[in-house]
Amino acid sequence: MSLELGGVEKTYGDAVALRGIDLDVREGEFFTLVGPSGCGKTTTLRCVAGLEEPTAGTVRFDGRDVTGLAPEERNVGVVFQHYALFPTMTVRENVAYGLQFDPPAGSVAARVDELLDLVDLPGMGERMPDELSGGQRQRVALARALAPEPDVLLLDEPLSALDARLRERLRLEVKRVQRELDITTIYVTHDQAEALAVSDRLAVMHDGRVAQVGEPEAVYDGPETRFVAEFLGENNCLEGRASRGVGGETGGSVVAVGDREFAVAGDHEGPVTLCVRPESLDVTASHNRFDAAVTDVEFLGDAYRVHFEWNGRPLLARLDEPPTGTVTLGFDPGDATVLER
Repeated sequence: MSLELGGVEKTYGDAVALRGIDLDVREGEFFTLVGPSGCGKTTTLRCVAGLEEPTAGTVRFDGRDVTGLAPEERNVGVVFQHYALFPTMTVRENVAYGLQFDPPAGSVAARVDELLDLVDLPGMGERMPDELSGGQRQRVALARALAPEPDVLLLDEPLSALDARLRERLRLEVKRVQRELDITTIYVTHDQAEALAVSDRLAVMHDGRVAQVGEPEAVYDGPETRFVAEFLGENNCLEGRASRGVGGETGGSVVAVGDREFAVAGDHEGPVTLCVRPESLDVTASHNRFDAAVTDVEFLGDAYRVHFEWNGRPLLARLDEPPTGTVTLGFDPGDATVLER
């Protein structure tokens, strides 16, 4: 099932939560809403679920306006952050709960067994929720949401209460289940790495608005605003002024930052923000070389996160070896993003 949000707004008295949200989610897509706390992503999800009614705008499922329909009339499955399992019911009873409103064609027991197999919890139907780990409880919540065979699955920060290693493992499980069922899914998270890892496409939200929509690689490599550039992964963003057609042997343009000029790809002119990812700064680069002083080094396991100071500005680089003192860095003109200001 495809989803469409057209001009969705939501206010609570004088507080504005959503400011004209326009989104199209394709059938069978794993679509993520990512952004900082308070940006409106959960409110957007609740408007899709029918748990909130928009102040303005429309929500459409397969072209059908469902804006005024109650949640039970939308055929959506919802998984919340804190499981919301019934503590006095067994795992089997929790999963079967949703089936009492829409019994399956076959037996309820067979459907529950099928779902427990799907979420990798076979043979655990008679356990109580307090006998399960956090990750297992979240799998039960997922199975319960899927029990009535919803057209749309909505996941509101379902992994944020888990530790980092378990989060990584479970996000792969969630993606596996979504692909196996080919169910349209909207996933809410504030975790940028999680959003990049699981999404077919994602929407970066900021201050009640959609800042940018696209495939993870496209948004990461081609941010359209400084907020997106700095929120989705780390970035070195420097204010400067671009001049056209003077990129020397590399072509393109140059961006003057203070008294230093950097060659960049593309045709740019006027006030700009020059953005270079930490992984694009390298000691072996042959272009745009400059000297920067090391101020701190963090060991990440597979690399080093190195803090520099250059002309009074902080910079970050991700390097294979830990440098000391003053280091010459550089970056390829094609690895820089230039944002018009």
